[in-house]
Amino acid sequence: MFNIQEELKKLPEKPGVYIMKDKDDNILYVGKAVVLKNRVRQYFQKTNKTERIKKMVSQIDHFEYIVVDSEMEALILECNLIKLHRPKYNVLLKDDKMYPYIKIALNEKYPTVRITRKILNDGAKYFGPYTNAYAAKETVDYLNRVYKLKQCRKIFKDGKPETPCLNYHIKRCMGICKGDVSQEEYMNLINQVISILEGKADSILKKIEEDMYKASEEMNYEKAAELRDKWSSIDNLIQKQKIDSYNENDIDVIGIVKILDKSCIEIFSVRNSRMQKGENFIFKDISDETEAELLENFIKQYYVGENVPSKIMFRYELPNQELIKEWLIRISGRKSIELKIPKIGEKMRFVEMAEKNAQIALQNRTSAVDDEEVLMDLMNLLELEELPKRIESYDISNISGTSQVAGMVVFENAKPKRNEYRRLKIKTVIGQDDPGSLRETLTRRLKYIAQPEEGKKNPFGRSPDLILMDGGITQIRVARKVIEEYGLDIPVYGMVKTDKHRTRAILDENGKEYDISKNQVLFNFVTFLQDEVHNTAINYHRKLREQTIRKSELDDIVGIGEKRKKALLEKFKSVKRIKDASIEELCEVDGITRELAIKIKNL
Repeated sequence: MFNIQEELKKLPEKPGVYIMKDKDDNILYVGKAVVLKNRVRQYFQKTNKTERIKKMVSQIDHFEYIVVDSEMEALILECNLIKLHRPKYNVLLKDDKMYPYIKIALNEKYPTVRITRKILNDGAKYFGPYTNAYAAKETVDYLNRVYKLKQCRKIFKDGKPETPCLNYHIKRCMGICKGDVSQEEYMNLINQVISILEGKADSILKKIEEDMYKASEEMNYEKAAELRDKWSSIDNLIQKQKIDSYNENDIDVIGIVKILDKSCIEIFSVRNSRMQKGENFIFKDISDETEAELLENFIKQYYVGENVPSKIMFRYELPNQELIKEWLIRISGRKSIELKIPKIGEKMRFVEMAEKNAQIALQNRTSAVDDEEVLMDLMNLLELEELPKRIESYDISNISGTSQVAGMVVFENAKPKRNEYRRLKIKTVIGQDDPGSLRETLTRRLKYIAQPEEGKKNPFGRSPDLILMDGGITQIRVARKVIEEYGLDIPVYGMVKTDKHRTRAILDENGKEYDISKNQVLFNFVTFLQDEVHNTAINYHRKLREQTIRKSELDDIVGIGEKRKKALLEKFKSVKRIKDASIEELCEVDGITRELAIKIKNL
């Protein structure tokens, strides 16, 4: 029987790799150590450990180790074992996304060029993955249009021409089905397409240019024009693949973004000053890993030898940077490799671009999970009985009691449902009375829930699971009173701000504050919702106020009708700017005389 404490005593003070296993002999974790005895013993000591490590240690039944001669050999062995066994508790490089590839079906007699999301061992040639599906489709359309390639799925039999399809008649296909193109001619075009996708189009452009001038000299102007258009189309496609103002030839740029326990790494591969591909990888449950540690783990698993460039750029210093650099040189066979951490300028801009893409990918790929998580967090925080899938929020906006309006926003499944936002003019309240305006707003909204009228459409949508007021106890209590008057049971809370108008907490009607500052995802959600309802109300108020100002001030001037008023507003954009303009500037507007300009200035 394996006795962990006894086996720990036997560990050598040498470099090596350790392998943690459970009772069923499954590999839980693989790690390297400069000194095995020190590193492995740390797992079983009573020190501060992250939840992930605690959980892993609780499952360890026994461990194994392999002694090597150097830290470099330990690193190489660790990388190989992680890639081979993919242990549960290692931060693993996964790529479960289905990004599009461009597939050239070389296994066909007349290969097609099309988009696919599966890579098969079928003899075809694949380019990608493309993180931008639209760009991949646009590239394929471009190539098919320029080279007039086969796009149908027909399998042509030798010596048996078929009826041409629509593509032939609209000059989008060369007419392979008619037997107008030999296989040798067609494959020459396919080879050109491959060269373009590999970033080796210079020789192709040169040949097209030579043929174009030759056709022109022979006065075959129709062919010369066709070749000219072809040259322009290919050159345009190449320019789209280039990195603007970037002259690196062989470089990978890695950007990393980490939010709470999730992270995304985006890697741009540039070859011959052209972006060859962009990939991103999502990591979860990595709250105990720093950005630098994640980057190092990623590099150890991503690079296998032939894909190592001469330069790799990223933001953070790796824990074992010199060792990683030496290892990359060894596996790639290169004489040197540069690991660069730019601080300013173009190179830093490129790293920031990778990070921005990583952030977008992280938001897109984890949004569904995060949406449910944020609602669960909100439900647990407020001790609600059910998940608040539909949340409504209200705010009142006015200045000195004029143009009073209310804004209502709706969030469903933690996402804004803007087609159900409502903006209401306050009808029954005179003067500045926010509680009264709020009462009117909620009365008009909730009566459709409590007192539905047959045959009358509900303009507000279904009943909310939660109401979050933009305000404090006064707003909450007004809302609570209206809800109770209608006999409804809708939880209502307020969103309070600091003196600097930044979201601070959620508040109940008794004044109890619920701290959201420690949950960044929930804090961001509440802040977004509060900003959304505030902006909805205030923007509507500004619109009505501007309309009132325009009507009351410009329309009172004799001699200014709709046409001249429109001309003034088109030039100056607002009544304030019209009033601030000089007489000379006003006279520049069509139809505005000096006499009218003086009247405007006297407003």
